[in-house]
Amino acid sequence: MTRRIGFCCQWFHHDRTLKKKQLEEIERPMNTRSTTVRWLNEHKEQAEEKLDFVFKHNIDGIKNLILKVSTLPKSRRMCRISSPILPVATQADWRYYWDKPEIIKYCEKHFAEAGDLARKHDVKVSFHPGQFTVLASDNPDIVERSIDEFEYHVNMARWMGFGKSFQDGCKINVHISGRQGPEGIIKAIPRLSPEARNLLTIENDEMGWGLESSLELEKHCALVLDIHHHWVRTGEYIQANDDRVKRIVDSWRGQRPTMHYSYSRDEWLTPAYPDGKLHEGFHDMQTLLDKGCKKQKLRAHSELLPNRAVNEWALTFLPELDIQVEAKMKNLAAEQLHNQAVELGLV
Repeated sequence: MTRRIGFCCQWFHHDRTLKKKQLEEIERPMNTRSTTVRWLNEHKEQAEEKLDFVFKHNIDGIKNLILKVSTLPKSRRMCRISSPILPVATQADWRYYWDKPEIIKYCEKHFAEAGDLARKHDVKVSFHPGQFTVLASDNPDIVERSIDEFEYHVNMARWMGFGKSFQDGCKINVHISGRQGPEGIIKAIPRLSPEARNLLTIENDEMGWGLESSLELEKHCALVLDIHHHWVRTGEYIQANDDRVKRIVDSWRGQRPTMHYSYSRDEWLTPAYPDGKLHEGFHDMQTLLDKGCKKQKLRAHSELLPNRAVNEWALTFLPELDIQVEAKMKNLAAEQLHNQAVELGLV
């Protein structure tokens, strides 16, 4: 299987010296547009026209992004698709719009074309519903809304032709979240559609439910290891040969797993490094905390991946797990890590 290093949701042009307008013209065809419930409610007469423009642009954006990624080496053909492709699709007041036969027909046709492109060019794709998707909440109404939100993502994946079998080229990833923890996820899974159960992945959290909690679900769904989250939560640089990592790999049932990787932002590491040498070697969590760094701040994603030692540690996982980079500069950060992987002979 191809080893991959991918990115999330948005494409950045490599030449950041260009003027903002020039960058927007280059990047816009591959990136999403948006609108808000407030704007739609305040502009009822233009609302449907706005929705029509935005969602058609966004579906074209998926196709354009996949085509852009298809020009990269095979080891870089992996990307996450942004969530708000179909604005307000889970809002009750706007459900009528998305239930229109002509809208459904358009989505079926054009998402299918996007899925065909992904398979033709061997681009691995994924979705990541947001923080308000809390399948393990102890509030039944929140669970109901979370299932609705998750199934919204499943619909897009289904239209793309995914979900017919277990982890067949697209994952839909969420954190455990919610007071019920793993038990809540186990109770929610039977309420999901068959396609949703095939595509569901669960990721360890940095502040709430960690890796040990995720492992309670290894027989129920595929697991995503986030090594930055684990480091923030525990201070441990988990090793690729750790038995817990093997259990995560096994949860994918023979499909190639995906893991997440990022790094802390400069401004939240700075208190521990008055000499400015923030990115030389590994960080000891207790030392960072003793010197005034805040754990909650350390979880924020960096712009790029400037620490080569930590990058090299992350790359030790690549023989067994694809790496999805969650740094803020998206494809540019993934390219940075990929270049280091090339130097090390890993791809």
